[in-house]
Amino acid sequence: MRFVKRRTARRTAALLIAGAVCAGAAGCGLSGGHGGSPGRSGKPSRSSSAGKDSGKETGRSGSEHGGADRHDKGGGGHSGSHPHGKDPLRGKVIVIDPGHNPRNRDQPDKISRSVDIGTGKKECDTTGTATNSGYSEAEFTLALAHRVRTELRKRGATVKFTHDGEEPYGPCVDERAKKGNRAHADAAVSLHADGAPGGSRGFHVILPASVHRGDADTRAVAGPSRRLGTDLRDAFRKATGARPANYLGNGEGLDTRDDLGGLNLSTVPKVFLECGNMRDAADAALLTSRKWREKAARGVADGITAFLT
Repeated sequence: MRFVKRRTARRTAALLIAGAVCAGAAGCGLSGGHGGSPGRSGKPSRSSSAGKDSGKETGRSGSEHGGADRHDKGGGGHSGSHPHGKDPLRGKVIVIDPGHNPRNRDQPDKISRSVDIGTGKKECDTTGTATNSGYSEAEFTLALAHRVRTELRKRGATVKFTHDGEEPYGPCVDERAKKGNRAHADAAVSLHADGAPGGSRGFHVILPASVHRGDADTRAVAGPSRRLGTDLRDAFRKATGARPANYLGNGEGLDTRDDLGGLNLSTVPKVFLECGNMRDAADAALLTSRKWREKAARGVADGITAFLT
C-alpha cells in the first residue's frame, strides 16, 4: 500500500512539472488523441436533403482517387458553421464546367465541326444563348462558376474548371467530359442557362440516360448522377427560391437526355444545371442579378455537398 502511494505521488509530481513546461508552449496537450488536423474530429452531420443512400456510394468513391494534386493551391477560408461540419468536402475533387465560352463567337468554323458523342455526332460547341439585352450565357456561366468555386473551396474541396474563358474556343463537348474523367472527379456539374421561348420559366437539372454505344457508357454513373441531380435540384430551389421549369420535366425539375456529349462520355457522376430561361424577362432579371448569382452559387455548392457527405 505504501508503494502505491509513493508511485502515485511521483506521477503527480511529474504531471505538475509537465504542466508548468507546457503552459508556455502553444499546441501542447497532455490528454493525447485530439491533436489531429482540422476537420477530422468527427463525422459531419447529414442534412435532410442528404439523408439518402447517396452518401454510402459516393463516400467510397472519394477515397479511390488519391493523389498529390488533390490539395488545392488556391485554398480559401473555412466554413465552420456549415451544417455538414467543418471542411465537409476536404479530399474531394469537383469539376465545374462553365457552359460555352465567350470567345466561341469568334471561331464559328471550329465550334461547328462535329465530334462523336457515342449516340451520334454533335457540334464541338455552340455560342449559347443570351438575354434580350445581350447578356450572354457564356458570361453568366463563368461568373457563376467563379462564385461556386469560392463556395466549394471554403468547404475544403479541390475545384477544377474545364475552362476559364481563356481558350480561343470550346473546349469541345467531348473534351469537357474527358477533363472530368482525367481529374477522377467525385462530382462534376456543367452550368448553363436555357434559351426557351418567353413565358417558359424556371430551372431544371439534366441527367444522363443509361447509354452504352461507341465511346459512351454511362451505366455505372447514371444512378449516382441522378442522386447528384436530385440533391442539386433540392438545394438550388431552397437557396434561390426559384421554381422548377414549367415547360419540361413534369414540373419536377429533372430531365433525362442521351444526346449530350458532356454527359454521355462522362465516367464520373455528372449533371447539367439550366439555371433559368434567359429569354424570359422575369428569369433574365434574376440571372443578371449579382445578389441572385450569390444565392445560386450557394445552392450549387449545397447540392454538391449534400451528395458527397
